[in-house]
Order: sequence, then C-alpha cells, then structure tokens
Amino acid sequence: MRQFKTVLITGGAGYVGAVLVPLLVKAGYRVKVLDLYLYGDDVLKPARGPSLEEIRGDIRDQKLLRESLAGVDAVIHLACISNDPSFELDPELGRSINFDAFAPLVELSREAGAKRFIYASTSSVYGVSEAPEVTEEHPLKALTDYSKYKALCEPLLLESQEDDFTTVIIRPATLCGYSPRQRLDLTVNILTNHAVNAGKITVFGGTQMRSNLHIEDMAELYELLLELPAAKIAGKTFNVGAENHTVSDIAKQVAEIVRRRVPGREKLEIVTTPSDDNRSYHICSEKIRRELGYVPKRTIADAVEDLIAAFKGGRLPDSLDAVRYFNIKTMQAVRLH
Repeated sequence: MRQFKTVLITGGAGYVGAVLVPLLVKAGYRVKVLDLYLYGDDVLKPARGPSLEEIRGDIRDQKLLRESLAGVDAVIHLACISNDPSFELDPELGRSINFDAFAPLVELSREAGAKRFIYASTSSVYGVSEAPEVTEEHPLKALTDYSKYKALCEPLLLESQEDDFTTVIIRPATLCGYSPRQRLDLTVNILTNHAVNAGKITVFGGTQMRSNLHIEDMAELYELLLELPAAKIAGKTFNVGAENHTVSDIAKQVAEIVRRRVPGREKLEIVTTPSDDNRSYHICSEKIRRELGYVPKRTIADAVEDLIAAFKGGRLPDSLDAVRYFNIKTMQAVRLH
C-alpha cells in the first residue's frame, strides 16, 4: 500500500533509475528525477507523462535541491560518481558529489518535509574479507576512495533518523542485467558483452568473489522500501545480493549460455590473465530476508539472457566502443567539474 505520493530520485536517469522510474510511475507514484543526464536525454522516455518530472541539474546546487524537494514525501538517493575508476579520475570531484553534497541533501530533505530517505551505499565498503559470510556487522574496510566516502555517508544519515524521518541504508551487490541506460562496465555485463560481440572472454584474476544482483530485483526492492512500515526499516542497514560466485565461475556461466544461445559462438573461449584487483567479498543477505521477507527473484543467468536479447534486438549498438556504456569513458568525455 502506498504511503507516499511524490518521490525524488537523485541520479534517476542512471543505470538503476532507468529501470526504477518506470516501475514507480506504473505503480502510481509521482516521481521527480534530479540528474545531470550525462548518459543521454531519452533514457526515461518510456516513463514520460504527467507523473514524471525531470529536473536537469547537480545535487551540489542547494538552491536547485530546495526547489526539487518541494512537495516530496520520500527520497531515494542514487546519484554519485559510481565506480572506482571514475572516482579516481578526479578524486576531488568524486568527494564533492559522493560525500560533501550528502549531508546538505539529507538536511534539506528533512526541512522540506520528506518522511523517508533511502540511501544506496555499496557492498564494496567491506573491502577484502576472508569471512565466509559478510554480514552487516562486519567491519568496514574500504579499499578505495569511492567505497570510503560511501561508507562515511552512512553514519551521517543514521544520525538524522527521527520518528518523522525514516532512514534506511542499502548495501547492494554488483548489479547486472539490461537497462535503458545500459552499463557495460560491471562484471556480468562486461563478460556477456565480450562473449556475444567479441567472441572471447578475458578474466582478470578470477578467484575474486563477487556478489551479484539483477537490476530488476534492485528496482523492486526500492519500491518495497517505500511501502514498508517505518518500524521495519528505521535506522537499519541491509545487504542485498542474490548470488556469490568467483569471477571465473561467472565467466563459465556466461560462456555456457552464450555458446548455446548465440549462433557462431559455439567455440567461445575464456582467457585468464593476472590482475591486481583483489576486491573480494561474499555478502550475506540473510538479514533482509529474515526482517523484510525480501528474496531476489532473478539470477545471473536471467541477466545474461536479457542482455543477449538486447544485443540481438539492436538495443545496444556499438556496445564494445560507444562511450555511453562506460562510466569512466563518459566522465573523461564530459569533463565534469
């Protein structure tokens, strides 16, 4: 049952937003999106109509934030410089967007009368762990500035928790699958793109553990977090992932599906090379299942099938080279500051 009428989604024209916004509009929400639209003007075109308001702008612009928050009941904060290489391209820029802009956004949301604030953190805040199951109580050992600033925002939000301002933190696994604002710089998506369109998969390292989550499951969780009673989520943090596998195992899954489903790729090969990327974690999502009854419905295999269908359908042209599919290439091209 809907408690809220109007939701602001920061970064709503991104990879997740392009799946989430149409879902919420269809569910009857009025949605405002605040985004720079770096990845194209039309990613939300299917959702356009009287229930969607699109605001082109920067979350660091507090005047614009105040205007955007008018009449908003809930905030889903997705906007950020969203992976390690993009962040490292300009660390000061990354800090200004991912950390410095965070506390003002939370405070302005409260002042505007928003009743719920949902924050997309990341499971990479755990860094490298030998623990068989990384729960929400596991120490945070961020290895990169991206992960560090994601983690530093968490206590700032929890300090703002009040009876009339419900805060909740999600630490998602690595996402995968098709979106109208496609990313092809995420593990499953990279491997599938190369398998289908280059005819070869290269695995860097391969022993690193990765937890994955289908993008449609991610979107459905955000919808659920808008619907749940405050008492179930107030001031809480939840891991959310579906499957934990090594990168090598993911590559084998991708290869098996592509060999079967894509003509001409029956002899697809996997090449393994060394890597200095040692980020590895096996996140446990038992808490969200136990407390919220949330269980992802989709698998890595579903994401691979969805991407194959998108490639075959011509929805992802020039997928090996087009800048818009790769965050760091886009950041280099637009020279945001």
